[in-house]
Amino acid sequence: MKKAALIPALALLGALGCAIGPDYQRPEIEVPVEYRGKVTVQEAESLADLNWWQVFEDPVLLELIKTTLENNLDLEIAVARTEQAYRLSIATDSAFYPQASYGGTAGKQRAPVAVLGGATADFTNYAGALNFAWEIDVWGRIRRASESARAQLLASQDIQRAVLLTLVSDVATLYFALIELDDAQHIAQEAVAAFTDTLDLFTRKYEGGVASKLEVARAAAARAQATAGLPGIAIQIAATENQLSVLLGRPPGEIPRGIPLAQQHLPDLPSGLPSALLERRPDIRQAEQAVVASNAQIGVALGNFLPRVGLVAMWGGGAEGIANMASPSASVWNLAAELTGPIFQGGLLYAQYKSQQAAWQEAKANYELTALNAFAEVSSVLVERRLRIVQRRARETQVEQLDESVRLSLLRYNQGLANYFEVLQAQQDLYPAMFDLSKTRLEEQVSVIKLYRALGGSWQLGLDWLPDTPAVEATGIDWPMGSAAQSPADAPAD
Repeated sequence: MKKAALIPALALLGALGCAIGPDYQRPEIEVPVEYRGKVTVQEAESLADLNWWQVFEDPVLLELIKTTLENNLDLEIAVARTEQAYRLSIATDSAFYPQASYGGTAGKQRAPVAVLGGATADFTNYAGALNFAWEIDVWGRIRRASESARAQLLASQDIQRAVLLTLVSDVATLYFALIELDDAQHIAQEAVAAFTDTLDLFTRKYEGGVASKLEVARAAAARAQATAGLPGIAIQIAATENQLSVLLGRPPGEIPRGIPLAQQHLPDLPSGLPSALLERRPDIRQAEQAVVASNAQIGVALGNFLPRVGLVAMWGGGAEGIANMASPSASVWNLAAELTGPIFQGGLLYAQYKSQQAAWQEAKANYELTALNAFAEVSSVLVERRLRIVQRRARETQVEQLDESVRLSLLRYNQGLANYFEVLQAQQDLYPAMFDLSKTRLEEQVSVIKLYRALGGSWQLGLDWLPDTPAVEATGIDWPMGSAAQSPADAPAD
């Protein structure tokens, strides 16, 4: 009796819109009150709230990023995968609707006829029918499958956002690295010119009998050492330009330059609240959607234990001649309710259910780990960002003092108050310090880019302006990331 009463109760549950299996609840994550290493007073506003064309001021860099997002093959792959997920979600939702099919036969046969005393006769037969079948989602199994498909679609959108953010960050990082190499090349050329002047000075004094051959040899060696560094820098420039060309989706070639590295300026905004990171980071959002999908699949696995309720219908006709198919006497039809369910599957359904539970546990742990790594990454970059500023200022002071040291050593040498070693040592200390300053400027700029990426920058940016991306409205899903943002071309001028 209890079991008999269970079926109507479950049917009523399905009619009320409930679905079998656990409803999704976001896993609880311990969110820090503030980031370790934060620079300013914590505010809800964040660097991540800026779109990428609001972060960079160099028009050449902005054009390179725009070209990359139009032509990059990694992004094209991500867009294609989003399209696949979108179409699969539509395919899953098709199970909500009745399924219709058609069929027909035409044949001729010879068979014995008893009334003719064993003689045979030829028979011609034509038949056609329309078939209808509709599974009523009493238990919510189809709804759970649809929920899982939608979560996978959202996850693919977040993967696409992650690719977009990675591309913006990589292009900006390589571009800054390229103009830093230009600075390094200029410093190396300046060093060669300075050591050449020193060599000329020592040579004149040697020819005048004032200096020794040792001074000339040491100056020549110093110039050769500076000259030897130029090919290595040129190799790095070519390699960086080639890397950028690949991101731009075009054959290797020269990359235009814009504002020098020392004049580049990136926004100095706070990191925002740590709790907002769960909504901004595309990898965290994608990991959460994987939990949603796995949770829904548990409901699908539970639904497989229960009978499937549906309606089947057929309408058609059969006759010996095609002309007689429309005759009322030739019509056939069928309408029936259908109930099917498993009895023995050798443990298949239970194994599938336990497998989905394990998949949910994996997705949940991955979500928690992704969030934990994200908090650690932001904290590390905040510390780096603050200390890179300190380091750059110290490097600037070092270069200023060493430059003054070179000027004074040359003055003292010409006045006969210092030897050649003091001049060469001052120059050999100055140019490595200039290289270090240039690299520190690069690292300072890159730390801001890393922070922007770690915070999930451009998280409000819509994807519908990208080529061949399924429109947000077309999915019929209440998207949590908000409405599509303006594209770079439509962005208001500051």
